[in-house]
Amino acid sequence: MASEEASLRALESLMTEFFHNCTTNERKREIEELLNNFAQQIGAWRFCLYFLSSTRNDYVMMYSLTVFENLINKMWLGVPSQDKMEIRSCLPKLLLAHHKTLPYFIRNKLCKVIVDIGRQDWPMFYHDFFTNILQLIQSPVTTPLGLIMLKTTSEELACPREDLSVARKEELRKLLLDQVQTVLGLLTGILESIWDKHSVTAATPPPSPTSGESGDLLSSLLQSPSAAKLLNQPIPILDTESEYICSLALECLAHLFSWIPLSTSITPSLLTTIFHFARFGCDTRVRKMSSVNGSSQNSVLGQERGRLGVLAMSCINELMSKNCVPMEFEEYLLRMFQQTFYLLQKITKENNAHTVKSRLEELDESYIEKFTDFLRLFVSVHLRRIESYSQFPVVEFLALLFKYTFHQPTHEGYFSCLDIWTLFLDYLTSKIKSRLADKEAVLNRYEDALVLLLTEVLNRIQFRYNQAQLEELDDETLDDDQTEWQRYLRQSLEVVAKVMELLPTHAFSTLFPVLQDNLEVYLGLQQFVVTSGTGHRLNITAENDCRRLHCSLRDLSSLLQAVGRLAEYFIGDVFAARFNDALTVVERLVKVTLYGSQIKLYNIETAVPSVLKPDLIDVHAQSLAALQAYAHWLAQFYSEVHRQNPEQFISLVSTALEAITPLISSKVQEKLLLSACHLLVSLATTVRPVFLISIPAVQKVFNRITDTSAQRLPDKAQVLVCRALSNVLLLPWPNLPESEQQWAVRSTNHASLISALTREYRQLKSSAILPQRKVQLEDTKVIIHQTLSVLEDIVESISGESTKSRQICYQSLQESVQVSLALFPAFIHQSDVTDEMLSFFLTLFQGLRVQMGVPFTEQIIQTFLNMFTREQLAESILHEGSTGCRVVEKFLKILQVVVQEPGQVFKPFLPSVISLCMEQVYPIIAERSSPDVKAELFELLFRVLHHNWRYFFKSSVLASVQRGVAEEQMENEAQFSAIMQAFGQSFLQPDIHLFKQNLFYLETLNTKQKLYHKKIFRTTMLFQFVNVLLQVLVHKSHDLLQEEIGIATYNMASVDFDGFYSAFLPEFLANCDGVDSNQKNVLGRNFKMDRDLPSFTQNVHRLVNDLRYYRLCNDSLPPGTVKL
Repeated sequence: MASEEASLRALESLMTEFFHNCTTNERKREIEELLNNFAQQIGAWRFCLYFLSSTRNDYVMMYSLTVFENLINKMWLGVPSQDKMEIRSCLPKLLLAHHKTLPYFIRNKLCKVIVDIGRQDWPMFYHDFFTNILQLIQSPVTTPLGLIMLKTTSEELACPREDLSVARKEELRKLLLDQVQTVLGLLTGILESIWDKHSVTAATPPPSPTSGESGDLLSSLLQSPSAAKLLNQPIPILDTESEYICSLALECLAHLFSWIPLSTSITPSLLTTIFHFARFGCDTRVRKMSSVNGSSQNSVLGQERGRLGVLAMSCINELMSKNCVPMEFEEYLLRMFQQTFYLLQKITKENNAHTVKSRLEELDESYIEKFTDFLRLFVSVHLRRIESYSQFPVVEFLALLFKYTFHQPTHEGYFSCLDIWTLFLDYLTSKIKSRLADKEAVLNRYEDALVLLLTEVLNRIQFRYNQAQLEELDDETLDDDQTEWQRYLRQSLEVVAKVMELLPTHAFSTLFPVLQDNLEVYLGLQQFVVTSGTGHRLNITAENDCRRLHCSLRDLSSLLQAVGRLAEYFIGDVFAARFNDALTVVERLVKVTLYGSQIKLYNIETAVPSVLKPDLIDVHAQSLAALQAYAHWLAQFYSEVHRQNPEQFISLVSTALEAITPLISSKVQEKLLLSACHLLVSLATTVRPVFLISIPAVQKVFNRITDTSAQRLPDKAQVLVCRALSNVLLLPWPNLPESEQQWAVRSTNHASLISALTREYRQLKSSAILPQRKVQLEDTKVIIHQTLSVLEDIVESISGESTKSRQICYQSLQESVQVSLALFPAFIHQSDVTDEMLSFFLTLFQGLRVQMGVPFTEQIIQTFLNMFTREQLAESILHEGSTGCRVVEKFLKILQVVVQEPGQVFKPFLPSVISLCMEQVYPIIAERSSPDVKAELFELLFRVLHHNWRYFFKSSVLASVQRGVAEEQMENEAQFSAIMQAFGQSFLQPDIHLFKQNLFYLETLNTKQKLYHKKIFRTTMLFQFVNVLLQVLVHKSHDLLQEEIGIATYNMASVDFDGFYSAFLPEFLANCDGVDSNQKNVLGRNFKMDRDLPSFTQNVHRLVNDLRYYRLCNDSLPPGTVKL
């Protein structure tokens, strides 16, 4: 034993050195290598067994167990059976002898190692593995240990992570399922006996003021007084040991429930027991006692007991999350809901001592989270099932949920509850849509609850009612493009909108008066505006008044957003029925926007500028945005009244424009300016009144934008205003015949608008060709950027419009487009400019290619093809970083538009497009790991094939009539093969997005054009592709796409099943390294000759799994092992 003793001492000192903070990384690597080499030796486990029984050093024990773990999971097959027997008998003995004294993480690791042996050897070679666990659980001294072993077994055997053969995985699951009933019986027994034992000894509690609580709702929920009585027993006080055993038993149950099917093995008594323990989480009295008794020991106890409640809720939620409920289990489910709602009633109970909120604040946060999860699962998965039970009081449940929601102690908790209401409202909406006949009955049942919900959610977004909470919300930091306050408001407004959809009249009559109140305050500010030396000042200075004004403005801003969010519920079929309500809203909004612009509240001086000024600007911006939301309503109003008396409509639009025009100025804050621009765009694009152009306010904007001496607006605003003005001239007027559209005048006006906007740009043509100084170059770039961003936006906004609009647009733009093409070569080495120019050309190709005509389009494409030489492409992709890559991507996108064009016009370009792709772009990017350009290139290749199939396959009518006689003619075969080879190469690269996209492209070509059936594919490529896909599955490199790869493999194999089974599969197996011939035969035999998709993909996944498993086994055999 001297050598073992010496090794142990050496190992201890090595471990201590390794974890010492002075040890260098270099030395750590040396030690690591030494330990790895030691672990690889045959027989190292004997030393480790000695180390485990003789050391107290945690590091040494952990290392020894890792050696065992490696031996069992990776080398077990090659361990002599005598040694296996020894290991199987020694490790459990070691565990039994030391489990009380070992640190918990070492004990758990040792349990896992023993379970790993069971996973390999039970029941054949380790027949008492499971019976030992059951015995441990039944013996009081070792119950905790048995429960830890049970939980580890459930984790490691039911869903094994390591590679096992499919047959073994199925066998283990079956073996475990056979034990489920026994195990659940044991766990029920443990929990019940601990509960009963302590219930009896619990002191009788003083009569509590809430002892009448089993009345009213509870009896309707629980149906039986005895159940209610049971649940009203006082909660027992457990000692630490019992507490620990219960928590282990509940953890076991939670894991078992995650994989066992719902069945009668989950008995009513087990469910009732779990609910007893769920009460630990909602019993504030437990916490009270621990704090009263003062000692820290007791408060820890209180937390532990809260944890039992959390664990019990985890068990309940595991059962709840199963959507597939057998008939015989439905009754249990109902009972579960009844018991959980008893708990919900308990935690939302108000009495003199407690508000609901303070009660919820006292509960463990995790418990509240679990409870909310339960409610979410109930509503999303089971509500439709339970609602039909007459004895289940849904309305009372909603009342409890309401209390629970609006007393949440945290914002996150409140958000989660709003989500549940959203699910409920979605459920109601879809139920009503599917059962229109009894719509009224359904709505009447829930009306009160919905109105209450709406009122309360509206109150929650108002500072008037909820200032303390709302001020805690952060409105500065962006997370997912919104601040915490914006998220709060948005989620609340979604609930408001969903209620509006169900109960429009109620919702409107609840919201509008609240909006009115706050509008009165805002409109009343005019009387406090005084003129001072420097301008206008708001004469409200008292701190209290300023604070009240701040709250009122914030609320007005939120309510304006609410009113805007509801605009969609006034249009379409209900336009006439809800016309008066909508008109009232729009009139108010028009009045408010005009008022804000006339008294220039955005420029006013205030007593607290840092607070009130942003408030005033925000209200003004939100009133414009809310009015913009009603653009579709205005359009419908216009189409209804344009023949009879349009005065009211004309007045609304004219007044709105009076409110907008003063704001279109570079002196106005950007937030407000952009709101005004967006409203102008909506009026020009969605409403399109015929008289818009003749309104003085609009003419004023025209003059401002075309006046070169006026200061230019910020980029975004400039683009929006130009879009609006262009659309006023280009878009056809609704409700008028073609003859009254006045295209000639509008065309002239549009040409002069564009001419004014592009004056400086068109002058560049003569100077840009010459070499430029640096300062001059920067100025030129600014002009190019400003002009192209405006033009691109104008083209994009009319790309879906009528032919006439597009013709006029192109006539106005023609000169600028030619200038752009002339400038392009001069800026080919400035990738930022090329990027903007190509964006512009891409938009032109997408929107106006018909108007541009063939000769000019050809000229553009030829120019680009000449400019993008191999050298230029390499420079862009390899040396100019992301901008250079973007330039090439946009060029490829333009070509995508070109190759998709139907007809013969652009067909002459196909050869040069394919050669550009395959000979110039592809070689540069093929070997780069970066995904840049690849997605666009493959999309272009896909479009080339998809839209130009006959360029490769000339199938004549005759050939298709005599199908099977004449094989279709193939042209341009070399190019087709090169493209297919590129697709094949892309499957060997790690980029999962490219893999998914390209697999989708091949599948689409097969669906639409029968790619896999074509002779050239079938005879030269089919099985190469199948081989690559199978290898990808075996290497687990693209595991997220398992399903897609399985289906594609099936679609390819199904073209020639005979060839797949008789030639490909045997050859694939013959070429597999790392498996012997016997194993190959088994793999071949297990792959049944199924020809339907589900069985085939199952066979593929079985083959892949077992092949990996055999390789793992064979790697674990000691060198020189003779395999028979």
